[in-house]
Amino acid sequence: MSDTQQRIDELVKGNEVLLFMKGSASFPMCGFSGRAIQVLKACGVEPKAIKTVNVLDDAEIRHGIKEYSNWPTIPQLYIKGEFIGGSDIMMEMYESGELQKVISG
Repeated sequence: MSDTQQRIDELVKGNEVLLFMKGSASFPMCGFSGRAIQVLKACGVEPKAIKTVNVLDDAEIRHGIKEYSNWPTIPQLYIKGEFIGGSDIMMEMYESGELQKVISG
């Protein structure tokens, strides 16, 4: 495992709710990242409880996370070490009530 993959793995396993995104929770830098934050807030996740990683600050992470998850887009949500998906999947799961169960479970 490369150093970047190791860093990503430690972040994923060390945070309850982790979002790799463009920008930050208080200042998303793309619409999809902004929507991901809004969905998490709508699920009752406190903004302080969301660990975010701004992929625009680290090109290695930005490319490495796509390899780590085998998922081509950002944002990417992980809950309790499990890859959930991007903003579209988050929205679908939220609308069905599934995301709230994963977060609270």
